[in-house]
Amino acid sequence: MEGKQLAFKAEQYSTLVFIVCLLSILFIGNPALSVFLGIFFSLIISPKKTFFSIKIGTLPLQAGIIFLGATISLPYAWSVGSDYFSWISLFVIFTFFLGIFLGKFFGVHHRITFLLSAGAAICGGTAIAAVAPIIKAKPQEILISITIVFLLNALAIVIFPIIGNLLNMSNSQFGAWSALAIHDTSSVMGAALSYSSESAQVAATLKLGRTLWIIPLLLISSWFFKSEGKNINFPKFIIFFLIAILANTFFDFSDNFLSILKNISQYLLLIGLFCIGTQLNVSDLKQLNIRPIILATCLWLVVIPLSYIIIMF
Repeated sequence: MEGKQLAFKAEQYSTLVFIVCLLSILFIGNPALSVFLGIFFSLIISPKKTFFSIKIGTLPLQAGIIFLGATISLPYAWSVGSDYFSWISLFVIFTFFLGIFLGKFFGVHHRITFLLSAGAAICGGTAIAAVAPIIKAKPQEILISITIVFLLNALAIVIFPIIGNLLNMSNSQFGAWSALAIHDTSSVMGAALSYSSESAQVAATLKLGRTLWIIPLLLISSWFFKSEGKNINFPKFIIFFLIAILANTFFDFSDNFLSILKNISQYLLLIGLFCIGTQLNVSDLKQLNIRPIILATCLWLVVIPLSYIIIMF
């Protein structure tokens, strides 16, 4: 009986700290702070896997992206996407095969190499989770890959806006750079939102265009690894994002309504980033070893300047 009471009090304490952190990030409105408060919450409180923020996962972030889509018109999305589509395609292909080459060079296991290359080329943890069952990746290999990508993405949310300001990048340039150079959609949006709302719109459009490459990746992976009968785990929120763009285009939302949508989107993105931060686990960090970290870091150090050159020239 006493054990149940202690567990109940611990859960109440976790919930109280969670609410305080959540109110703090909504009041301050800083995406980087949202992620790191989530990480701080996870490391200090060590919430159970059944805790609210862990169960809902990336749903608030996905909802925030969909609401952001409702602030973008089809002509705007086309003008942004058409400028970069061919470069995005070449970038994805180059990054993936560079990752495969570096994995062999550093002697990283081929499945971890494949997962990290897919994550760096397309959409971080989403690509890793989607391709893992097709290549028959082991749970530990998935865990290692996702943890490494998570740590690099958390770093990106802080350093990218600083670099963008130092290089005096425009809002459009920074949004495009974030969409190409950062792995996960969550961190792309976190970094871009820290820069400006316009950067977030550009980043969302280009990043979700880049995410579409997950379809050929899964089809090729299924053929290469002879994984018959495996379902393609396509990120469904992309469809709703496109529907939201169409809704804005055909109904021509008023400026006041667009302002409301932007505010809702920003709050949901902040909540989503915080929830993602709470999913970091100390036991996950203990599983890491140096070679996959070197592979992912070297690949990223090539991707960052390469993507900058693409958007500048």
